[in-house]
Amino acid sequence: TLKAMSPKTDQMKAIRDEVLALKESPLYEYRTSNKYFPVIGEGSHDARIMFVGEAPGRNEAKTGRPFCGAAGKILDELLETVSIPRTEVYITNIVKDRPPENRDPLPSEIEIYGPFLDRQIEIIQPKVIATLGRYSMVYIMKKFDLEFELEPISAAHGKKYTAKASYGDIQIVPLYHPAAAIYNRSLIETLKIDFKVLKDII
Repeated sequence: TLKAMSPKTDQMKAIRDEVLALKESPLYEYRTSNKYFPVIGEGSHDARIMFVGEAPGRNEAKTGRPFCGAAGKILDELLETVSIPRTEVYITNIVKDRPPENRDPLPSEIEIYGPFLDRQIEIIQPKVIATLGRYSMVYIMKKFDLEFELEPISAAHGKKYTAKASYGDIQIVPLYHPAAAIYNRSLIETLKIDFKVLKDII
């Protein structure tokens, strides 16, 4: 007998189907002409920690999996340092399709994909949202009415911000994007320290 799909899995599948058919997205044509996949997210639908990056890169768009390239290897290493299995967290991005040349996501792209992320947060109901990079930090801080707390990521990284979600109190922890550590190895040590903050919360 086939195991019945959980409501959360059904809701995630609905998001995937909508993103697949999102012709009004400015990235739709780039995705379809390159035979790329949208990258919806991966991990536990009951995760206590949700990681939110910015947008998928080439490896991600080719496989449909988030953080599967060089930045993903660093993310995996960081999770290992605090003994958190990748399968127990949920990893996604604000923008679900790859921007050309891995450029930063545009405001219009964040606007069209943001509601899908909002729904994913409601489905998973994480206790902690760890933002990876500046765009993700700004989006999540604004979403949870912490705009007045916003400061540069160089000051905000590793801090904990308490916010109210529809389902209760949550912690938001801004982190540097693991990709930044590819070019600046000294950031690895900073990220390791910041990941200990995540471990302490859960």
